[in-house]
Amino acid sequence: MNMPISLDWSKEEVMDVVAFFQGVEKAYNEGVEREELLRLYRRFKEIVPSKSEEKQLCKQFDEEAKVSCFRAVKAAKEKASDLKIKMK
Repeated sequence: MNMPISLDWSKEEVMDVVAFFQGVEKAYNEGVEREELLRLYRRFKEIVPSKSEEKQLCKQFDEEAKVSCFRAVKAAKEKASDLKIKMK
């Protein structure tokens, strides 16, 4: 699968963005701890602070992986702490 990345990012930033996308995938497959997904998202936002760039990258990933970054992060933000997020 092609992960949307920027050539401007450092190797560590690329790895952190990929980890976020993998966390979203995990939320759809077996489930992911709420805090883990939120931590991955916070790091993603440090690398991609622009809302428009976030939407563009997530749209590319969502179409490729058949998931929704927005829905997964929204579910994590709305759940009580210490819960696992499992998307349908």
